[in-house]
Amino acid sequence: MDYEMSKRMDGNTSDEMEKESSIAEIEPLLDKRIVRAIREMGFEKLSPIQEQAIPYLLEGEDIIGQAQTGTGKTAAFGIPVIQKIDPDLRRLQAIILCPTRELAIQAAEELRKLAKYMHGIKILPVYGGQEIGKQISALRGVQIVVGTPGRVMDHMRRRTIKLEHVNMVVLDEADEMLNMGFREDMELILGQIPGEHQTALFSATMPQPILDITNRFQKDAKMVKVAAKELTIPLVSQRYYRVRSEYKDAACVRLLEYYQPKLCLIFCNTKKKVDELAEVLKQKGYQAEGLHGDMSQHQRDVAMNRFRNGSTNILIATDVAARGIDVDDVEAVINYDIPQDIEYYVHRIGRTGRAGRKGRSFTFVSSREMYKIREIEKVCRTKVEEKKLPGASKVMRAKADKYFTQVWALHEHEDMELMKKFLMRKLEEEDCDIMELAAAMLKLQMGDMSEEIPEDEYAPRRFGRKSDERMDRRGRRNDRDRGDRGREGGWGRGRREERGGGRSDRGREGSRERGRRSERSEAGRERGRREERGRKKRDSRERNIAFAIPKRKG
Repeated sequence: MDYEMSKRMDGNTSDEMEKESSIAEIEPLLDKRIVRAIREMGFEKLSPIQEQAIPYLLEGEDIIGQAQTGTGKTAAFGIPVIQKIDPDLRRLQAIILCPTRELAIQAAEELRKLAKYMHGIKILPVYGGQEIGKQISALRGVQIVVGTPGRVMDHMRRRTIKLEHVNMVVLDEADEMLNMGFREDMELILGQIPGEHQTALFSATMPQPILDITNRFQKDAKMVKVAAKELTIPLVSQRYYRVRSEYKDAACVRLLEYYQPKLCLIFCNTKKKVDELAEVLKQKGYQAEGLHGDMSQHQRDVAMNRFRNGSTNILIATDVAARGIDVDDVEAVINYDIPQDIEYYVHRIGRTGRAGRKGRSFTFVSSREMYKIREIEKVCRTKVEEKKLPGASKVMRAKADKYFTQVWALHEHEDMELMKKFLMRKLEEEDCDIMELAAAMLKLQMGDMSEEIPEDEYAPRRFGRKSDERMDRRGRRNDRDRGDRGREGGWGRGRREERGGGRSDRGREGSRERGRRSERSEAGRERGRREERGRKKRDSRERNIAFAIPKRKG
């Protein structure tokens, strides 16, 4: 099956192009259980990279895929990987290499969704910074490993990852792995796979070292190139806040209290969180509705109509459920969870700032998700500004201003004479000051000041071999933020070992020898101390004998 881009001729109608890119085009090539899973995930059309890469991979061809982040690469290689796995063979059959632990976890989650109905397929992400003992236990019976190069190499050295049955290898974001110094790691892993296997390499750019890898480790690879899609950001104020997951509910309420949008969309990554957050906001007195795929069509229609007519001013949704939302007056979008796909980010914040109106977008990120913000900025050529959450006193002032505005508007349109009489009578009865009474009424309206929300601590990543190595309290390097160079792996350790035992091995042997010398030295000192104590005792006895007063005879 030839899926060259020449299929898309200028004479094609939009209906024909829609048909060509439909998911139905590849359904006959796939297991029905995979089709069921991708339909459930909301796939309707294939992205260009998926349309070109999937048929080649299903036919067993090696491919070189040039595509930007956010173009659907994970499904492009994930669907063929799942299709080719033998569930009855409880051995490793596919390896997927990613530059960071976050991308490895994300890819593994996507593969699990694709394999939801393929019972017997086990997928495991492996990366540095996680206790290796747990990974070794979890690796038993795994058919697909999604990992960072350093930790995969570590398991290979330990023989906890065995390559005899591997028939497919994927290098995801190969240029990023190259930039992070993983070239030798990638070449070592590819060179250790013994049998016939298929190799897929995906990269946003194609520098010469990547081409060298493809020439060395791929056979007649098909080039699949997708032009970078312009992901344009509308004229929306974009901000992000560093918030730990346990404080996201409070942070969401804080923004709603401070900015008080008339219509607000909140996006979550899971249906469960949509329901939980809707309940939290309702308890806080907000008119909030949830929208996700487990709701019936009638329930969705009711929620959407309430949002459109303003009877509900907050709609909480998942990305798939929100596809049909088309409301012009949305003032703010809150990304409660940062989306896994950059295109979703663009679609989300594009719901606000329409028809020349101003819009705001707010995104909550943890310190470990900062790389996603940087990727959004890079791909979309935009700037997402870091802000601190409004403090409790600022929120109180904003709420008071809103209350005063409402009061004054009422003052201008209603007859206040009767209210004035009530106030005058109360002032006379209680003999209190007008300011005290007004302050008490304002306090009753606004409630107590909320607690401050702590920020998620974030230490900016500094690149470079020396500066990137963090030290713990005992002076040992802590490289958790690097994603894969775990405590057991270390920088270049595998490469030195591959060359026949380098500084790493010599360092360990030297350390052990020093330890043995130290033990011998300590044992010698202890023997010396015992001998000294014995000598002193003997001297003491001799002195006692020599200077003893002889007994008198008879």
